[in-house]
Amino acid sequence: MKIALIGLANSGKTTVFNALTRGTAATTAYSSGQLEPNLATVKVPDERLAVLTGIFKPKKTVHADVQYIDVAGLSGGGRQGGGLPPALLNYLGTADALLHVVRAFEDSGVPHPDGSLDLGRDVQAVDLELAFSDLAIIERRLSRLSAEIPKMAAKEKELRLAEQELLVRLQAALEAETPIRALGLSDEEQRMIRGYQFLTAKPLLLVPNVGEAQIAAPPTLEYAYPQSAVVPLCGKIEAELAQLDDEDAQSFMDDLGITSPARDLVIQRSYDLMGLISFLTVGPDEVRAWTIRRGMPAVEAAGAIHSDIQRGFIRAEVVPYADLVKAGAMAEAKKQGTVRMEGKTYIVQDGDICHFLFNV
Repeated sequence: MKIALIGLANSGKTTVFNALTRGTAATTAYSSGQLEPNLATVKVPDERLAVLTGIFKPKKTVHADVQYIDVAGLSGGGRQGGGLPPALLNYLGTADALLHVVRAFEDSGVPHPDGSLDLGRDVQAVDLELAFSDLAIIERRLSRLSAEIPKMAAKEKELRLAEQELLVRLQAALEAETPIRALGLSDEEQRMIRGYQFLTAKPLLLVPNVGEAQIAAPPTLEYAYPQSAVVPLCGKIEAELAQLDDEDAQSFMDDLGITSPARDLVIQRSYDLMGLISFLTVGPDEVRAWTIRRGMPAVEAAGAIHSDIQRGFIRAEVVPYADLVKAGAMAEAKKQGTVRMEGKTYIVQDGDICHFLFNV
């Protein structure tokens, strides 16, 4: 899973990146002209792995992971600014989701580019920047289709006409300031536009970056689009927490009334937005979490481990996490009848412990 952090200048985006990744990226780098993104991969928190490690005593425990990409701040200039630079667009296009850091903190030493705080204005400015990027892609493609369709054979023409019709619909929505993710596209329509990597089609997590005094009562930010959510955090405090060991971090959180690091909640909400779950594999060599999309059948989930397992899939031995923990061992779970044999079409559930039988 790859998540790109976006936001206007001086929103505290790189500070939030450091909080999420326990990193130490320079927070002034982008203002000095840096173009290369900050990259970091972090483990997805999953308490189930610790419990299973206690049961199976494996040689290693492997968490699922998420990669964060911190890119240069957006200008908010939209179409008037000539659109997003190609290099920046490439980084954002490959992300699975976007995390928009919007400034909610006061700091006279870090002036807001527009001279004042206004969460709604800043969110709209970035939304428009993303929409203009998508519109530019659509306009170029529609121009090409208009020239090419009259010359095509009947079968190919039919496909391109359907694409053209869909792009015209997306264009109208974007011009009305409606992101593509809010349109409820069918599976077929989503497949049709997947190659375009539209930014407004990606799940979006809005993160108001609040000040320390706002932690207990962060400002309200309404954002009702589908595949979107709002998770406030204090980037400055969370970045400090990320540099402490667990004991000191817990004491610091107790003093501030924080129950858990916001970075864990950000990952959890990102998983929810993207429709992701984890299934688990266990044994003396390894206890591991595997990330798949919700609703995935067992044969495709097997492919997350190795394509050979998917190709030679026979069946899956499946036991829910809670049932295995209650039994205390796989052999006991089998005695209790909680281990099931499932076929290719079984829909894997979050927390399922799976063992795939295959032959190639």
